[in-house]
Amino acid sequence: MSEIAMGIDLGTSYTCVAIIEDGVPTVIPNEWGERTHASVVSFMDDGRVLVGNDAKKQIITNPDHTVYSSKRLMGRFFFSEEVRRAQEMVPYTLVEGPNNSVRIQIRNQTYSPPEIAAIILKEMRQIVETHTGTEVRKAVITVPAYFNDNQRQATKDAGKIAGLEVLRIINEPTAAALTYGFGQGYHQRVALYDLGGGTFDISVLDIGDDVFEVLSTAGDTYLGGDDFDDRIMHWLADSFQAKQGVNLRKNKYALQKLKEAAEKAKIGLSEHEVVQIHIPLIHTDESGYSLDFSTTLSRTDFNRMVMDLVQRTFKVCDEALSSSQLTAANMDCVILVGGPTRLPIIKSSVRHYFQKQPLTDVDPDEVVGMGAAIQAHALLDSQQSTFLLDVTPLTLRLGTVGGYSEKVIDKNTPIPIDRTRCFTTAADNQEKVKIRIYQGESNRADENALLGEFEFSGFRVASRGEVTIEVTFEIDTDGIVNVSARDVETGARASTHLNLSSGLSEQEVAAAHARHQDLQIAQR
Repeated sequence: MSEIAMGIDLGTSYTCVAIIEDGVPTVIPNEWGERTHASVVSFMDDGRVLVGNDAKKQIITNPDHTVYSSKRLMGRFFFSEEVRRAQEMVPYTLVEGPNNSVRIQIRNQTYSPPEIAAIILKEMRQIVETHTGTEVRKAVITVPAYFNDNQRQATKDAGKIAGLEVLRIINEPTAAALTYGFGQGYHQRVALYDLGGGTFDISVLDIGDDVFEVLSTAGDTYLGGDDFDDRIMHWLADSFQAKQGVNLRKNKYALQKLKEAAEKAKIGLSEHEVVQIHIPLIHTDESGYSLDFSTTLSRTDFNRMVMDLVQRTFKVCDEALSSSQLTAANMDCVILVGGPTRLPIIKSSVRHYFQKQPLTDVDPDEVVGMGAAIQAHALLDSQQSTFLLDVTPLTLRLGTVGGYSEKVIDKNTPIPIDRTRCFTTAADNQEKVKIRIYQGESNRADENALLGEFEFSGFRVASRGEVTIEVTFEIDTDGIVNVSARDVETGARASTHLNLSSGLSEQEVAAAHARHQDLQIAQR
């Protein structure tokens, strides 16, 4: 059998893996026929580790040791708003790691978010190897278009920990466009509306002769199907408190039951006007008497409680269209991606905004994984690896005096890209220069994501302004930032150091990879 490379859609809620078989992108099911797998890892008392849909069943019975939605923690700082929100919602314990990073505490062991992702990636690899009967080590992994450098690097680290050679990190909407347009000879301008479990992205692409050019992208990393679930969950908690006088939010065990019921109700409303919600033994009072909770939720009431979330997606669409200097009317078609797009309120709202019926020919849960497989297969043949023309989703910025920042590379610039800036020393006899690099859209440095601090040394010591240092900023095909520096006077390269504050060092990645060899991934 010829060499195989996988495409993996590593989602917040679910993960999907695909390969090219007989020239066709094909989602690979596990041995029980499951085509999508919950992005959940559960650590059992006996040392076994459950992954996927089996692990999801443990959210209620083993909540402290079952990790879900960890993608929202990837590449985050411990002090970030996203981590604060997660601490309020999840039953497992988050602790601060080195350099303001996030760690997940499981009994007496801590795991980084990339390590959790690596366990899921290893399971995907095992599914493909079981299916093909051959070893598979190469993969393309997708990320939300709006992931910053830290988050992309964390995803790449997860692949390394899992023992994979990550051929490329590509954006989820771009992958979806590949699935719809590959080999079709289309000449179209396409909008990709991607509402996943934890994030929302919109991308505008030009497709022509199997060249896929991203014109613009925008997104919201705080908006996804999980937020729709949360609206139902809080509505259920309010209803129970009104009837029974008990605030279920104070009990994480009860909260997890509400969360699970909320997700089931949301999925049910994709097909039914009204859903029945029944949660047995939701609360036990001081006398030992247990209460069940039953209610109904109509599609109309659900639409009312989430309409503001839906409207938020279109503000992001406005931004992406504005960046590409296009309007909704300029789009030839709209493609829906992500499980939540099955909701009638999403379909009807997208149709109203773009004034055309969105395409749903391919399963929205599988379309990204299939596109990743197309790209992975193409990268095995270097002759075909240049048909994806992506953009950087966030502006690369340089920290300046007074807490401000200036643009170096604008958002929606085609990648790969490099830009060079020249700096002079600011003080007499200066031996080194520190530069802080950010991603974001604000002139205020502290309102952007800090990528790291670069320190340059080894140049001539002289009076201020006499030494010129040429710094080149590059964004590679994975959307990851690299920096190099050169002393203009001598041509010698100055030392360059990048410390991604929330990332893993090479040593930590290697240690995590070694530790993962000993994990007992449980089989049914």
